[in-house]
Amino acid sequence: MSRIGKLPIPVPKDVQVNVKDGAISVKGPKGTLTKTVPPKITVKIDGGQVLCTRPNDDIDVRALHGLARSLIANMVTGVSKGYERVLEIQGVGYKAEAQGKGKILFSLGHTHPIEHELAAGVTADIEKNVKVTLKGSDKEVLGLEAARIRGYRPVEPYKGKGVRYLGETVKLKEGKAGAA
Repeated sequence: MSRIGKLPIPVPKDVQVNVKDGAISVKGPKGTLTKTVPPKITVKIDGGQVLCTRPNDDIDVRALHGLARSLIANMVTGVSKGYERVLEIQGVGYKAEAQGKGKILFSLGHTHPIEHELAAGVTADIEKNVKVTLKGSDKEVLGLEAARIRGYRPVEPYKGKGVRYLGETVKLKEGKAGAA
């Protein structure tokens, strides 16, 4: 039995979970999320908990068991507490500015500023033009947004300039051998 898949998912009092026609819908104070459940995984709601079960021990069904449980747990956490990702911008002249609702303007050393439009359900707070905090209820969409922003200027290994996640460590390389 899957160690992750067999764990029950506790549902907070302010969250509603509905299972219908192979899809699960989770509604809470931070929004509503819907995903389809893999076809061989059965999802039951039992007394304030969500349980995922599988019919047999085939390798493909075993692989989906823990995945389905993790996705549902992320949905429940997202609509009740929400998720956040923090990005830091390092480099002289590198900055981010809020450009209306749902848009961010980045100056990252390119010849042109980059205008980034946030995905639906994701909000951004910008502190001192160098710290961008992304918030949302869907963990997958939030991670993709953070990766897209980081992709505009990934951290380079010689000076450490670029966009990085909060707490990300970058091992700096030594410059040319003859530069000493």
